[in-house]
Amino acid sequence: MATLPEGVGLTVSVGSVDMPTDTFIIDWPSGQVSGMDSGLAAMRQAVEIILHNERFRWQIYSSDFGSELEELAGEEYDYITSEIPRRIGEAFSADSRILSAENFVFSEEGNGVLFCSFDVVTVFGTFREEVIL
Repeated sequence: MATLPEGVGLTVSVGSVDMPTDTFIIDWPSGQVSGMDSGLAAMRQAVEIILHNERFRWQIYSSDFGSELEELAGEEYDYITSEIPRRIGEAFSADSRILSAENFVFSEEGNGVLFCSFDVVTVFGTFREEVIL
C-alpha cells in the first residue's frame, strides 16, 4: 500500500533568496525621509539605527535588535574598552549583511566622555563608525 501518490518523491530542494536592501534614507537633522537607497548607504543607516537603539527597550523591535551600550556609561575605562567590541559584535550578529566590526580605537576626551571608532565590514563594503559614551 503506497503512502504517497504515484510520481511524488521526497527530493524537493529548498533554497534561500537574499532580499534587497532598499530602504528609506532619513535626513537626521531635519527628521525627513530624503529618498530611497540601497547597498552601502542603506547599511550605514542600519548600523546607526542598531547602535542608537538600546536592546529590549522598544517593543517594535525583536529582542535580537539593538545594542547594550548605555549601562557601560560610568564604568571603569578598562572594563568599557574590553566590553564595547564584544557588545557591538553581538548587536551586529543579528544582521547577516554585517560581516564584522574591527579596528577599535578608543580616546578619552575629558569630563568622562569616551569616543570609540571602528570599521564595520559589510557585504557591500567597509565604513568607519563611532559611538560616544
